[in-house]
Amino acid sequence: MSSTETRADLIVVGAGPAGASAALAAHRAGLAVVLIDEAGRPGGQVWRAPAAGVAIPEALRTQDDRDGAELRAAVAASGLRFVGDARVWSVTGRFRVDAATEAGTEAFVAPRLVAATGAHERVVPFPGWTLPGVIGLAAATVLLKSEAMLPGRRTVVAGCGPLLAAVAAKIVAGGGTVSGLVDLAGPADWLAVAPRLARRPRLLRQGLGWMIRIGLARVPVHFRHAVVAAEGGEAVEQVVIAPVDAEGAPVAGTRHRIAADALAVGHGLLAGAEIPRLLRASLRFEAEAGGWIPVLDTAGRTSIAGLYAAGDGAGIAGAAGALLSGRLAGLAAARDAGALAEGAFAAARDRILAERHAVEAFAGAVRRLMRPRRGLVDAIAPETVVCRCEDVTRAEIDAAVMAGAREVNQLKHFTRCGMGPCQGRFCGDTAAELVARHVGSREAAGVWTARPPLRPVPLDTLLGDFDYADIPVPKPAPL
Repeated sequence: MSSTETRADLIVVGAGPAGASAALAAHRAGLAVVLIDEAGRPGGQVWRAPAAGVAIPEALRTQDDRDGAELRAAVAASGLRFVGDARVWSVTGRFRVDAATEAGTEAFVAPRLVAATGAHERVVPFPGWTLPGVIGLAAATVLLKSEAMLPGRRTVVAGCGPLLAAVAAKIVAGGGTVSGLVDLAGPADWLAVAPRLARRPRLLRQGLGWMIRIGLARVPVHFRHAVVAAEGGEAVEQVVIAPVDAEGAPVAGTRHRIAADALAVGHGLLAGAEIPRLLRASLRFEAEAGGWIPVLDTAGRTSIAGLYAAGDGAGIAGAAGALLSGRLAGLAAARDAGALAEGAFAAARDRILAERHAVEAFAGAVRRLMRPRRGLVDAIAPETVVCRCEDVTRAEIDAAVMAGAREVNQLKHFTRCGMGPCQGRFCGDTAAELVARHVGSREAAGVWTARPPLRPVPLDTLLGDFDYADIPVPKPAPL
């Protein structure tokens, strides 16, 4: 394997609001910074840039698009090194980051590292969730924001949280049909958090705009309902929904079948804390904040010297919170490197913490709406596939626990659950919830041990071009 190596003062993995702001803050303080992302341009999920050559219609543009454009312009004008289209597959201590790019492999080495890898969505399994046409809410936003593409001709949008309305409104604006909006929450749940949502008037107006657009399109809205099945032959053809209680457990009532060729569904977000987990940083479990998240000081320092975490990967807080936590982590890295005086750092830190306090009420309300529902997991039928990569059902997980698997790593050995290409990102939270039902808590159920590769990487990318004649063969040992 051939690889180039770049040295810097700071590596930032993830170029969303948190990572890009961390990189900019540290670079402006005088550090040599490398910013790495899987996408070709900065922005992350919320501020995602359109794909090359794709023109996004004006009807689909939002304030997020404008904020993303400003961020990309700031990175481009800064002079820091941005490495896009790079898949980070390994991170080792003190700190070496290996990334696969279209040009081959590249290694980056620095004494400091900011992990800003965002979040991935939680989808609690139901029969038919593996059918073509069933995608996550976040995947739907990627199609809409990056490719200007609708998920289907008739889409059911289901799950919980503000992303429901965002996706449904974008589909309507793009000329698609939303056959139903299925919300785990009820009107009373939204009213309960309304005062906290009102702390961010611009975002509240944006949300109301989404609802007006949905209402004008006469989209049927089913509050306090959940998807209990997706049905079809080669792909989804109809979606079955049923009334549920506050925890997502089915209750007596009428089931509805909604004709659709696409289902966009999501049950909240999980923190993408793979790098702190891989490096064995201290973690804690907090369900509403996204599961297992790194233990941090007020400036984003983890338990490992030189390792910082920011953004949704350190606890779900949304784009505004990510921007501030990233800036703080970048300044902390500059302070720890000696590039920023303690007094200047402390003053900046206090200002940022005050701003974070102001946005926390809104973020807390959103987390509450996206919280995990215990009844939704309890309702998973025995024959339902939980790990779609390895085709492992709930019955097989329960059987493994009954046979002696007491935590998730043992479950992996018993069933191969979590060993597929997604590396447990889709099934991990549900599998751990099911184990926790038997062993008492998520802390007791544990967390999967992270190992490289952090992302699946083609083997030929790692190997590169070589000939057997290039392989050094040591001389035979003397007899």
